[in-house]
Amino acid sequence: MNRNLWLLALLQGLFLTNNVTFIAINGLVGLALAPYGWMATVPVMGYVVGSALFTGLVARSQARFGRQRAFQLGLLVAAGSALLCAYAITTANFWLVCAGTVLAGYYSANGGLYRFASAELAEPAMREKAVSLVMAGGLLGAVIGPNLASSTRDWATVPFAGAYLALAGVAVLAMVVLAFMRFPPAPPRGTARSGRSVAQLMRQPAFLVAALAGALGYGVMNLLMAATPLAMQQCGLPFGDAAFVLQWHVIGMFAPGFFTGHLIKRFGTLPVMTVGAALNLGCIAIALAGVELHNFTIALFLLGVGWNFLFTGSTTLALTTYAPEEKDRAQAALNFFIFATLAFTSFASGVLVTTQGWTLLNVGSLVPLALVMGGLGWLAFRNARPATA
Repeated sequence: MNRNLWLLALLQGLFLTNNVTFIAINGLVGLALAPYGWMATVPVMGYVVGSALFTGLVARSQARFGRQRAFQLGLLVAAGSALLCAYAITTANFWLVCAGTVLAGYYSANGGLYRFASAELAEPAMREKAVSLVMAGGLLGAVIGPNLASSTRDWATVPFAGAYLALAGVAVLAMVVLAFMRFPPAPPRGTARSGRSVAQLMRQPAFLVAALAGALGYGVMNLLMAATPLAMQQCGLPFGDAAFVLQWHVIGMFAPGFFTGHLIKRFGTLPVMTVGAALNLGCIAIALAGVELHNFTIALFLLGVGWNFLFTGSTTLALTTYAPEEKDRAQAALNFFIFATLAFTSFASGVLVTTQGWTLLNVGSLVPLALVMGGLGWLAFRNARPATA
């Protein structure tokens, strides 16, 4: 862990502070302002729709300007979008809140590349640990995000307007951290057009499974996480309890980062990802067992750990499938699949939890998990065939 990696881990933490705060408040803001209750998670969906829409533009900015300047641009957008959301909620303009969250998606698409940048700041033999440890920086978001949402809820006359203003300050702090970082120089612009196309990359079984597991694993996590504050409110639990549950969920997401890389080095990528999928199944079982505070807390904690194993594993697996000159298009494609899945699950979570209930939402999550486990088994079988022969 060199200085740049520590600073990148701090950037990851500030990025997740933004994400966790958005998740904690956007559904409730939507519930207060939306014309219909089932539209409550549209602002959450706007965030990930924006992330999907901006993946291509972010990839081009990374290729043109390099990591540092492109990340700086993302943070400027983060500050501006948070201020727009603060103004929108003050004026009770639901659709302007949605526009602000879509714009914030540019920052999300940018921040989603921190994990890939970490591999470029470490020796090749250490990249699994670099990815894992930088993702552990998200633990900062677990601590700050829910507390920021709770403590700034009533800063202004309109609930949660202060939280958006605080997020603008978080973006400014991240700009200061980024100013002290140095990234490897960007490759010559001509090389960005060489290498294989996305269609050719997708023909690789490892790339296909990395995209499948990363997208659907993230989608299941988002489906349940985005619905949790609404489900807990429906069960009569206060917002403070929802913030507490989200805090432990994000701890589960990022605390394993201190050892996930070691597990991948020792046992391999596919076994660690399989354990992640199994932990998600455990989350669903506990969520279906009851709607008390401890059910939500344990289930969301297991969901977070399972996500970490799946997401870190899929990122590590993807790193083996493309050359340096292909990184921008490969990483953009992987992030697009993730954000497109998140867009669907963010909307579906609000619709399902407000119309069908928490139980059906959990049962429905078994379908994408089955697809992930099937993909992992298929790749493991393919990898084992030459050895068996």
